[in-house]
Amino acid sequence: MNNNLLQAFEEYLSVTKALDTLTVSSYLSDLTQLSQMTDKTLTKLDTIDVLKFLATFDNKRTLNRKLSSINAFFHFCHIQDFTHEKIKIPMAKVPKNLPKYVSNAEILQGLQSIDRTNVMGLRDYALILFLYASGCRISEALSVQRSDIVEGWLKIRFAKGEKERIVPLAPIATEALERYMQEQDMSSSYLWLNYKGAVLSRISAYKIVKKYLGVSPHVLRHSFASSLIIGGADLRVVQELLGHSSLETTQIYTHIQKQNLADTMHRYHPLKHNNKKGAS
Repeated sequence: MNNNLLQAFEEYLSVTKALDTLTVSSYLSDLTQLSQMTDKTLTKLDTIDVLKFLATFDNKRTLNRKLSSINAFFHFCHIQDFTHEKIKIPMAKVPKNLPKYVSNAEILQGLQSIDRTNVMGLRDYALILFLYASGCRISEALSVQRSDIVEGWLKIRFAKGEKERIVPLAPIATEALERYMQEQDMSSSYLWLNYKGAVLSRISAYKIVKKYLGVSPHVLRHSFASSLIIGGADLRVVQELLGHSSLETTQIYTHIQKQNLADTMHRYHPLKHNNKKGAS
């Protein structure tokens, strides 16, 4: 019975909700864990059963991820009339970690250390600029094909949740891409290839960015957003460029905007130069 339920839930996530395969796989894995914990059919579980399962996880972020899967499943069961009552457990409160990012100067400094006399160096240089210029998730970047870049615009077809978006690329990134593509044997339609001509893996991309910048590819996504916010970009524009479905997700960058405003005021406001003793 549980297997049939999970198959129906998988179809709902993939077709109706149009979630990407990694997210669907994650949801199903969490529900399978829950199913293995009990002899009951999943639709017969109550809040106590779910809480017992969640109590086995200490990390609040892990707990919330499991809970998100469980709440989505019981919402699905409720709208399909598989259950009369809808179980919904509130998320655990997790302290917000401010997104880590690197500055434009730090990125340019890291790029200077890349040997661009060979095709792999040209690829590494272009990849880092591409990630910083586009704000792509690494999974999106590795799915890019040559035909997805037209006159300085990038079409992200394999975005999270299967949402397509268009992002303009900075000229310096476009030039780096063009030089890389001129030297690369483009027998593959995909853009980012390893030395064997196969599509670059996530772990290889991670190693490339880590080698030159000391951070993960996802930090470059944060750096892209942070640079825009510091430059004065509207939060909704940043939301669209990042492909966030909710503005709330993008609001994690507002602390950067506030800090930038504070730094600017302290740097230029005339009271900065006044001595406290002279104030009345």
